[in-house]
Amino acid sequence: MIVKEYFLINWPLILILLAFIISLITTVFLDKKQKTRMYILIATIFVLSISVFVEFYVDGNADYILLRTILAALRYSATPFIMAQIIFALVKRLRWFIFIPAGILMIVDIVSIFVPIVFKIDENNALHHGPVGFLPFVMVGLYSIFLIYLLIKRSNKTLMEIVYIIFLAFALGTGLLLVAIYQKQYSGLFCITIAISLFVYFEFSVLQLTKKDSLTGLLNRHAYFADVNHNPKSITAIISIDMNGLKAINDASGHAAGDEALETLSACFVRPLKSKQSCYRIGGDEFLVVCRKTSKEDVMDIVGKIRENVSETKYTCSIGYSFNPEGNKPISNLLKESDEMMYLEKEQYYQDSSKERRKK
Repeated sequence: MIVKEYFLINWPLILILLAFIISLITTVFLDKKQKTRMYILIATIFVLSISVFVEFYVDGNADYILLRTILAALRYSATPFIMAQIIFALVKRLRWFIFIPAGILMIVDIVSIFVPIVFKIDENNALHHGPVGFLPFVMVGLYSIFLIYLLIKRSNKTLMEIVYIIFLAFALGTGLLLVAIYQKQYSGLFCITIAISLFVYFEFSVLQLTKKDSLTGLLNRHAYFADVNHNPKSITAIISIDMNGLKAINDASGHAAGDEALETLSACFVRPLKSKQSCYRIGGDEFLVVCRKTSKEDVMDIVGKIRENVSETKYTCSIGYSFNPEGNKPISNLLKESDEMMYLEKEQYYQDSSKERRKK
């Protein structure tokens, strides 16, 4: 009977998780490590849904006080842990220390089985908050804020990306708020809220990967040609960027070092951009920033910030730009103008470098 009731209540969750698994199996855009993280996350959500169902199934039954206490500790511990897993799965190259706060809370929750710090189960098997009863919700909220911050920071700041990040923030935020306010009434829906929001964002991310450069995460060459053909009159400036000395780095230190340089510089290019500006990697060490409805002063500010960011690294790049305030220049002309300025700067860089070598 209990198994039947679980499946009846959680069948939508099971379908979402199965769809998630099918998407992971069929996608070719994620590496094995990322897929493994997602599978672990799916399994954790499924196990939590069983734990939550059993916990509230025995609610009020005095014969199961110990079981309810253990399951409550598991629920309070698992929710922040799942948020840490979401961050670990969605954000590439994030290290394991993201789990430390969740691990500390888990210890506090285990202690609460014996000493009512976070929660207490009374003689009627009813749950009550302890002195720090809202600590798990606060931690989940902090994890959610950190996740949204990382996604925005590492995005290309296009409108569609921001919309989906806002959707994820809304889903996580409302889910956290509802479970904190309504507890038992909403706890059974928390897992499906997490699963749906993650699945939607995952599908969007996979779709976006077809438009992204796999190394840097920037938009790729195909995305550039598609985007500049859409409402070209709104494009008021183009910034051309070319890394200096990539071949020398590859020859001297290997392609892994060259890849690291490109990734580092890509972060420098994206950081100053807003939603009306997009950065593309269109070749090996060639990048473009397309600015829509952006003033000349803002473009110069972007160029200045890019130079400042790059100066904080051990790499250099050459930059050129062109303006189209009236929106009447063909994109090809804009690109030619910005490229010409960039190549002049690159030529000067190599001349200066050659003089420095002769001095030595």
